[in-house]
Amino acid sequence: MERTDVPSETNEHESIDDALRAGVALYNDGEHHAAHDAWEDHWLELEKGSDDEQFLHGLIQFTAAIYHARRGNWSGATGLAESATEYLTALPTPYRGVDVDAVRTSLRSLRSDPERIERGRPPALTVDGDVLTARDLDFDVAAVAAAVIAEEYDRYDEAVVDAGIGFAREELGGAQTRYITFVMDFAADAVHRDIIYQRLAEHVERREQRANDVTGLFD
Repeated sequence: MERTDVPSETNEHESIDDALRAGVALYNDGEHHAAHDAWEDHWLELEKGSDDEQFLHGLIQFTAAIYHARRGNWSGATGLAESATEYLTALPTPYRGVDVDAVRTSLRSLRSDPERIERGRPPALTVDGDVLTARDLDFDVAAVAAAVIAEEYDRYDEAVVDAGIGFAREELGGAQTRYITFVMDFAADAVHRDIIYQRLAEHVERREQRANDVTGLFD
C-alpha cells in the first residue's frame, strides 16, 4: 500500500502535541498501558503544577485506572480515578484539543462503578472532536506510536524500529516510501504487527549490511 503522508522536515524531536496524539491513538486502539509511555517523558520534563504537567499527569493516571479496571483491580482503579480527577479539576475544556469534561465524567463513573469498564468498552478519548486511532495519524505521530509499541513488547527490538524510523525520514521527498509504510503499519495494524516487524527487520538488516560492506572498502 502506497503512503502519501510523508514525514515533515522539521520533526527532529516530537512535540508534546505529537506525543499527546500518539498516546490518545494508542489508548483508543486498546493499548492502555502503552499509551502513558507516549506522554511520560514529556510529563517528567514539565514544571510541576503547570497546566501541561497537570494535564499529562491526569491522562497518565486515567489510562492507568482503565488498565487496572480492565484487570479487575477495583481498588487500584478507583484510587487512580480519584487522583486523576484531582489533576484535571482546574483545567479548561477542551485543553490541547482534548475534551477534559468527558474525561472527568468518565472518571466519576469509574469511581462509582469500576466494574463497568470490564463489562463494556472503555470510554474513548478525542482530540478536536475526533476519536483518533493509529490509522488516523500522520507519519511524525505514527513514528512516536511505533517507538512506544516497540518499547512495550519484548518481542520487538527497539533499535530495529528506531532504525526503520530513521530510514523513513530519509525517504522524505523521494519516490520510495517503503520504510514510511512499514513504520505506519507497525503502529496501526495490531493483527499483522509481527509480520510487519519481521519484514521491517529484514530490510533494516540488509540495508545496514550494505552500509557496512561499503564502509569496509575504505578500512
